[in-house]
Amino acid sequence: MNILHISAQKPFGTGSGTVFTALIGAFAAMGHRQAAVAGVVAEDRAVLPGDTPFYPVRFETQALPFPVAGMSDEMPYRSTRYKDMTPEMVARFRAAFLDTVRRAVEELDPELILCHHLYLLTAAVREAFPDRRVYGICHNTDLRQMEKHALEREAICRGVRGLDRILILKPGQRDQIVRIYGADPARVRLMGVGYNGDIFRPLGGRDGDGPVRIVYAGKIAEKKGVMSLLRCLPRMAADPERTELLLAGGAGNEAEAALARSLAESAPFPVRFLGPLPQDALAAAYSRSRVFVLPSFSEGVPLTLLEALACGARAVVSDLPGLRQWMDTFVPGADVGYVPLPDMDMVDEPVPEQLPAFEQRLASALDAALAAGDPAPPDMSQVTWESVAERILA
Repeated sequence: MNILHISAQKPFGTGSGTVFTALIGAFAAMGHRQAAVAGVVAEDRAVLPGDTPFYPVRFETQALPFPVAGMSDEMPYRSTRYKDMTPEMVARFRAAFLDTVRRAVEELDPELILCHHLYLLTAAVREAFPDRRVYGICHNTDLRQMEKHALEREAICRGVRGLDRILILKPGQRDQIVRIYGADPARVRLMGVGYNGDIFRPLGGRDGDGPVRIVYAGKIAEKKGVMSLLRCLPRMAADPERTELLLAGGAGNEAEAALARSLAESAPFPVRFLGPLPQDALAAAYSRSRVFVLPSFSEGVPLTLLEALACGARAVVSDLPGLRQWMDTFVPGADVGYVPLPDMDMVDEPVPEQLPAFEQRLASALDAALAAGDPAPPDMSQVTWESVAERILA
């Protein structure tokens, strides 16, 4: 087949960027001809798997004089928040992308257009190419945008309802999509996510005579639960002489980075900020750690969880809606501890009064995970990117 991949964001630096490039790699290995459209800035160098032709839409230019639009309000790179976009910015955004997508469609003649995020660009592509087969992939951040403000709501809902298929990462997203967009549930199909087994595998280096490590990977941000993680450390019973926390990832913003470093200074054991890591270095960090932790307040299916499990770590994660069911289906036997979330004022903003109890639950779960023996290897066969690509085509 000829497959065109489209994202308004950069094709790297985020979980959805990883999905974008990983699917291109999986389809390339299956022999499909492809092309990709994504948003970048002048200094970005996007190299896609399989020498896939790339059609960039360049931001911070005369045509688009603002940073790349981000599906999260804090991105790991310079970005524009959708809720701050004016009608003129929306018009420029739509025109720049559709001009580029039309050129890619003319040159590739795709039988499938695969759009990431059920949001502004996906809706515009559906409207502009009514005779093409267009699928939309939900990444959860799109649902958060729809719940938090009303930018182009009617046009977005109309475009999403018109998609040939809506692909979801976990079962709980189906009801949200039907409620938010008015979509036909028969068009919503479970895609899941995958991981790169060539990179993420046990590499050795765990424990020995060194510290027992806990590792987090993701944005250093309040909504990812990082501040709660740092605040829970004094509540832990772990030996402070033998324990270390690794934080891999870039900051959501400078204020949150400063707060995280301030909280880390009062931790009972060392906290190391590793910054953004390339995938091979991240695999090494997982392999050196006994426990992976992700206390996020809102998430789809986190790729970092799969990657850490594949590297031999056990996991402690927030009990996110639908995640436990998804893991039981696709990664049976995975050693994961689920920490009940506090109530939410909004989709990703916890009730402040309930945070201390959440942080105590998180501390207890981390202590239990550190005290347990080595986990049994989980069955990861259903979460390869090749299996995800096959489900999409099916």
